[in-house]
Amino acid sequence: MFVDSHCHLDFPELAADLPSLLDAMGAARVTHALCISVDLAAWPGVHALALAHDNLYATAGVHPDYADTEEPTVERLVELASRPKVVGIGETGLDYYRRDGDLGWQRERFRVHLRAARASAKPLVIHTRSAAADTLALMREERAGEAGGVMHCFTESWEVAKAALDLGFFISFSGIVSFRNAAELHDVARRVPLDRMLIETDSPYLAPVPHRGKRNHPALVVHVAEAIARLRGVGVETVARATSDNFFRLFRIPHEIALPQP
Repeated sequence: MFVDSHCHLDFPELAADLPSLLDAMGAARVTHALCISVDLAAWPGVHALALAHDNLYATAGVHPDYADTEEPTVERLVELASRPKVVGIGETGLDYYRRDGDLGWQRERFRVHLRAARASAKPLVIHTRSAAADTLALMREERAGEAGGVMHCFTESWEVAKAALDLGFFISFSGIVSFRNAAELHDVARRVPLDRMLIETDSPYLAPVPHRGKRNHPALVVHVAEAIARLRGVGVETVARATSDNFFRLFRIPHEIALPQP
């Protein structure tokens, strides 16, 4: 079985086709998916998806790239994280890509999430783009390792991956790992221990080969696993089983709940 550890099923590109997307997941043996929160206004919709479907889960958080939105507090995030089927804090982190000026607001928002994760004992879902040094520095300052979590849609160097692994974090690969020109990422995918790896779609974005450039959705996470299996010279079932087991372990979902029902 496969698990999509990061998707946005509430986004308009996917929400209207939810029944068919869930059917496609089943046909592809993608048994579970984690629906990721990007702002507080949309959070009720994300949570509703998790409550309505046994095989969907949710997070609580505000994306670093959303400048004009309600700021979370530690208390608010902890309260949301206590709700049923909310298994993580995020998507959070730092994103300096195409941004100028003082980005202190991003760093402060990230600190809020890091503190909420420790307070709620829920793992973090961390996004970093063009900001790896500051991301790792804040993770160390705020003792992110006490909560644990995952570096989602990883696109950084092995050195950044190693630093995150040393903090106890998992590394998640998206469809980018299937792109022919992603040589540095291919090296990371070969080197990350299999017991510290997750796979994801980040759908509706970043569809893997052979669907690159098209709308992404959770069933296509199978192609991410296939790309990693080729890079590592192992069977796709090895990657599927390891990354699924890692997902349930990281997000503390009991094994008896995780198992597909007959």
